[in-house]
Amino acid sequence: MAGSIDINSDLGEGAGTEMALMPLITSANIACGGHAGNENTMRTTVELAIRNKVAIGAHPGYPDRERFGRMPMDMPARELIESIRRQIDSLVGVASRMGARVTHVKAHGALYNQGERDATIARNIIFGIQAATGGHELVIVAPPGSAMVEEATGAGMKVAREGFVDRRYEADGTLQSRSIAGSVLTDPAEAVQQALSFVKSGGVTAVDGSFLKLAVDTLCVHGDTPGAPDIARAVRDAFAKAKVKVTPFRV
Repeated sequence: MAGSIDINSDLGEGAGTEMALMPLITSANIACGGHAGNENTMRTTVELAIRNKVAIGAHPGYPDRERFGRMPMDMPARELIESIRRQIDSLVGVASRMGARVTHVKAHGALYNQGERDATIARNIIFGIQAATGGHELVIVAPPGSAMVEEATGAGMKVAREGFVDRRYEADGTLQSRSIAGSVLTDPAEAVQQALSFVKSGGVTAVDGSFLKLAVDTLCVHGDTPGAPDIARAVRDAFAKAKVKVTPFRV
């Protein structure tokens, strides 16, 4: 059983849950102008993170606001790398002007999902991170056993392995598509059960009933999941009862 775990959330995306979630998490992944976010939302979210002593991370995605970065884009490698660099540097600039620093990067949506299985996309994400200000020092948040983890480790970068308390898993370890009813867990009790399974049993039960061994360093509650603050609060309460310390990931 894990003695400690980080709780992260994707924020600054327009869901409006930042104020309620920030006291309940230890790491924030902040949208930085690709799928969502602008200088104002970045500044507001960074300010909340500073106030709540929450680690600040960049959350770059495909530059596709219309589809919220949740559909793959056929971008030339050079353009994708530059887009990721530009997004991260936007947040780094905002944070540094406020006396804070960016500690980690987590890709968003389709970019995250592609980087899980596609080594070429994973490498391009890493190149974009490395090209950003201080990029080589940033921790990469990625699914355990993914191409992102393998490529980042091979490049000498630190990785925080991530699990999700509000999403169901397929038997191959990927997240069940959001287009399938019930793929998003909105019942706090179900989310708690999945969170405890990660820390107590080292994995989760997939939709086909099989058990997936997934060692993780951080657990995500999406900022736009219906009832996200209630889920995060229930998970924190459950961890307190189980004597699991909630703290920023150390890698």
